[in-house]
Amino acid sequence: MNSIQRPPASPRKRNNKMPKNSFSLIAAPHTPMEGDGALALDRIPALAAHLARDGVTGVFVAGTTGEGQSLTTDERRLVAEKWCADGKERGLKVIVHVGGNCLADAESLARHAARWGADAISAMAPFFFKPGGVEELVDFCASIAQCAAPIPFYFYHIPDLTGVDLPMVRFLELSKRAIPSMAGIKYTSGDLIDFQNCLRFGDGSFDILYGTDESLLAGLSLGARGAVGSSYNFAAPLYRRLVAAFEAGDLDSARKIQAESVLLIETIAPYGYTAAAKSVMALVGIDCGPARRPLAALDAGGRARLKDDLERIGFFDWVRAWGE
Repeated sequence: MNSIQRPPASPRKRNNKMPKNSFSLIAAPHTPMEGDGALALDRIPALAAHLARDGVTGVFVAGTTGEGQSLTTDERRLVAEKWCADGKERGLKVIVHVGGNCLADAESLARHAARWGADAISAMAPFFFKPGGVEELVDFCASIAQCAAPIPFYFYHIPDLTGVDLPMVRFLELSKRAIPSMAGIKYTSGDLIDFQNCLRFGDGSFDILYGTDESLLAGLSLGARGAVGSSYNFAAPLYRRLVAAFEAGDLDSARKIQAESVLLIETIAPYGYTAAAKSVMALVGIDCGPARRPLAALDAGGRARLKDDLERIGFFDWVRAWGE
């Protein structure tokens, strides 16, 4: 769990959003842990290699899937450092999530991510004392973004967890002036009207990353050119086939693959999604350890039943290496 000794020498000049030459499939990687909940940073290189091999183009570090809000601020720095080193070595774009309830901590994490060469930063809304409106949320995010400027800033919209459900198109309107490094939104909400309005705002000048794996096809049909997801950790080949089918105009195949994605998530969720998803990672050869408390890890019996359920639905055939 030792920190890398020093950040990269001089950060390169960056554009204001992630590359959009092709569809960006961005995994929200798990944070590997030991059995006692301590960080297992030495497992990140294998995870980065696995994601790159499966066709993932970037990582969204220390968000919900990465259990960022269960990590200390120092631990989040260590995780960011490791991903900025090993993720980039594998050609992955690295977005570091720095958000939380304490503005000063978020600002410190933003400065740290910029110093270590992150390609972008992101922050969710504070979820204990909540902003009263869009103006307050933009002001909060502007303070964070300016600490890492000029690297791109993405707002992380996940109202089911933060309880902050404000119109994102209005957020874009205000942040266009207030946040010079504003690049887009990681959009994890079922409000597809607002999502579409965000895609169209400013003639599509913002990068709106779709954040619900089970309905990626809906995001594609509305014009999404990138997505961030949890199940991309262990099922990226499935989603690559979905995107390829959609882009080829084969909607029947795309719908079939999306249905497989839904079945996959519905199979994992009853076991407790985050802990079970980490168990799935072990089944595909990448040991990320247990989830951190208060989330309960699966016991041996639960892991065996989960494996049986995944075999029954055909999961291991769905996630054969991309390109096979």
